[in-house]
Amino acid sequence: MTAPPVDRFHQALLDSLHPPTWRNPASAPRYDLVVIGAGPAGLTAARGAAAMGAKVALVERGLIGGVCINTGCAPSKAIIRTARLYADMRDATDFGGQSPGEITIDFAAVMQRMRRVQARLARGDSVQRLNEAGVEVFFGEARFVGPGAIAVAGETLHFGKAIVATGARPMTPTIPGLAEAGYLTNETVFALTECPPRLLVIGGGPLGCELAQAFCRFGAHVILVQDEPMFLPREERDAAQILSDALARDGVEIHLNTPAVAVRTEGDKRIVDLVSQGDKFSVSVDVILTGIGRSPNLDGLNLEAAGVRYDAERGIHVDDFLRTSNRRIYAAGDVCMEHKFTHAAAASARIAVRNALFAGRRRLSALVIPWCTYTDPEIAHVGIYVREARRANVPVRTFTVLMHDVDRAVTDGEEDGFVKIHVRDGTDRILGATVVARHAGEMINGLSLAITSGLGLPAIARVIQAYPTQASAIKLAAEAFSRTRLTPWRKALAGLWLAWRRGLPAKERGRPH
Repeated sequence: MTAPPVDRFHQALLDSLHPPTWRNPASAPRYDLVVIGAGPAGLTAARGAAAMGAKVALVERGLIGGVCINTGCAPSKAIIRTARLYADMRDATDFGGQSPGEITIDFAAVMQRMRRVQARLARGDSVQRLNEAGVEVFFGEARFVGPGAIAVAGETLHFGKAIVATGARPMTPTIPGLAEAGYLTNETVFALTECPPRLLVIGGGPLGCELAQAFCRFGAHVILVQDEPMFLPREERDAAQILSDALARDGVEIHLNTPAVAVRTEGDKRIVDLVSQGDKFSVSVDVILTGIGRSPNLDGLNLEAAGVRYDAERGIHVDDFLRTSNRRIYAAGDVCMEHKFTHAAAASARIAVRNALFAGRRRLSALVIPWCTYTDPEIAHVGIYVREARRANVPVRTFTVLMHDVDRAVTDGEEDGFVKIHVRDGTDRILGATVVARHAGEMINGLSLAITSGLGLPAIARVIQAYPTQASAIKLAAEAFSRTRLTPWRKALAGLWLAWRRGLPAKERGRPH
């Protein structure tokens, strides 16, 4: 059930990301930069450094592309898109259409399309492309053997600078009996060949919510348990509530404030004991999927030999310039960052390369990092939350537009959600924003641009947007802010001006003054 078929798409993926006939090159006497890990951060660092003329070696122990292509963004978004299609077919009558009768889910075809998408995306990160870009690729376990060298597959690579970008792996819940019963994580769930009839998802973070909704739309009976009182505990409470309602409408069985405390097997079934408000009850499922967070990949690196400080929870310790305790070694991406997102990893890698090779002073803290949970509706955020501003004693004013007041959302039948923009009170400076909408991930980018560029809400209000679009919710929020600038004094002054104009002779009113 979890052994992926070795079809032409899977083989094409391997041919791109770890060719079976690959032989590591002979090592150079010295590299300007050695990058350990070929996920989004490592690939960005290696390509960026090579493009600027550096001698670069890239070391990877598994598949090029890391989590993003192989077990994260690409496969999850591919199956989420198909799940959305099935949901739209079921809701056809809501749009004046006809549902196509009994809808049969071809799960094998869903997963084949996923592998086809992965194989296509893999071509862009292939070993061949990296070689053409001037990057020497080594496959094998990297291990520091000193402050300026690593060993890999029998070779020793000496470096002027190094970047550790080994990423992170799924955290394992400490639930008695879970390991013996067996469970899936994002590293194994995309190898499923059949949709499980009953699926338990442990964890209400982005991964848990996205896959719970997708598998429910594929026909599984999904039970989602979260030991906290709401999904996505970092997000706005009303955003999480909208998501909770959406999951329930799709048919997900939801248990909040409900930890899983024990697992046992009975034949092919997994019996999971849950506790809610002191009451213990059990559920019987076919498959368990866990998504409670990620831990940095540090095993086998022998960081002590390089004098690099780290701990198992935070990962590699870095300063604001992404430099480790060894001034020749930097880190980037999930192995050292709180925000474990593909785009954040790539952005941090650009900083690390600039600072490591070109004496740059770019700071991680200067980045404006948006993120999105790709449920339906999506939940996207950038900047700070109101609670964070209040803790810092920063006065905040919030401008909210509900999606049911946005024309395009109404015509699309996608009225659940909102746009919230937080500004520093007394100014037009945008501090943060949350968007809940079907395409919130697309909409948040404009607000990220505004914050990064220092654009205030009046600048957004002046932009002429195509009509109708759901992104006009952002402009509506900006216009609401602009109306607050029309103080009684300004309104009175405008009234005096208009009254004076009315008193002019008709032939004089159109002349500029």
